[in-house]
Amino acid sequence: MRTSPNRLLATVFGAVYLLVGIVGFFVTSGIGFFATEGRNLIIFEVNPLHNIIHLAIGAALLTAGLSSVAAAKTMNSTVGSVYLLVGIVGLFLPGTSLNIIALNGADNVLHLGSALVLLAVGLSQDRAVAARTI
Repeated sequence: MRTSPNRLLATVFGAVYLLVGIVGFFVTSGIGFFATEGRNLIIFEVNPLHNIIHLAIGAALLTAGLSSVAAAKTMNSTVGSVYLLVGIVGLFLPGTSLNIIALNGADNVLHLGSALVLLAVGLSQDRAVAARTI
């Protein structure tokens, strides 16, 4: 894992997102599952659905990071792409009934930042692995 930026990043991001998902349940007691306005976890709004999404993404990243370079590279690129989409769409959701994961401005910045880091590493690092699998 020390020699692969993709495995390291997937493992670290996976652990962090799992932790955020777990801690999120401590602050969302009494909040509706699809509540458009959640409770603050530091400066990020979360609701139970948002917590479950964090758990799923964290588990996927951590599993890929502990699995192989190819799996980590694929998962980093995939999650990065999804977060880029969520970050962009999230700019238009706060204050609407479509905001079922209780996004706020801080969430959007985090999702866009995560997307940039995951995509940058997923698409640029560990090229030798990609060349061998073609």
